[in-house]
Amino acid sequence: MMTRRQALKTTALASAACAAGTALSSLGAQPASAPAAIALPPLPYAFDALEPHIDALTMQIHHDKHHAAYVAGFNRAMADFPATGRRSVEDLLKDLGAVPEAIRAAVRNNGGGHYNHALFWQSMKRGGSRPAGELLKAVERRFGSFARFQDAFTKAALGQFGSGWAWLVLDAGKQLGIEATPNQDSPISQGKQPLLGVDVWEHAYYLKYQNRRADYVGAFFHVINWDFVAERYQKAIS
Repeated sequence: MMTRRQALKTTALASAACAAGTALSSLGAQPASAPAAIALPPLPYAFDALEPHIDALTMQIHHDKHHAAYVAGFNRAMADFPATGRRSVEDLLKDLGAVPEAIRAAVRNNGGGHYNHALFWQSMKRGGSRPAGELLKAVERRFGSFARFQDAFTKAALGQFGSGWAWLVLDAGKQLGIEATPNQDSPISQGKQPLLGVDVWEHAYYLKYQNRRADYVGAFFHVINWDFVAERYQKAIS
């Protein structure tokens, strides 16, 4: 039978262990076997920064609800697969075939949703900008002119049946291209580097534009952060 002295000692040790665990938790520490949870990145601007082209309420719901749901879904899927969860989302999407079949769809949908949206937010800014430098030259070489690129990009966005994305990508041969993907699929899973993407899920535009996807895509061109796109392009070709 445990003596009173032993009981007090056991209680003290348990309290110390609990306090240590709380301190580690407050610093974000996790057991070595735990997967590394991803976090919802903050928007790089205020919800109303893209007005009047994209309204503040849409941005708030899109970021705080939709993107947050992808983050939560991905973290839930990783809970029982710590080794897989310690790889970056980008690496997982680049090699979906290596992801355990039990969570492959969750990684594709929720991991893709997180990756695509994290890129999407950075691809926009208040007032937008115009492409310049090497990126503009590459666009003009590939599409004939910036206006023709806009036409082709718009066609891909409007032609995507149902939910999905339209992309400006760089392929394995360092050539620019335009393509559309369904749902939260990313070109990175096909060995291509996404430089710019527009979300054409209805939640991205329905509050302001209802079923007028063409108006939304036209408005998107007014808020593109071409400086960010150019940085991705330079990094991809270097």
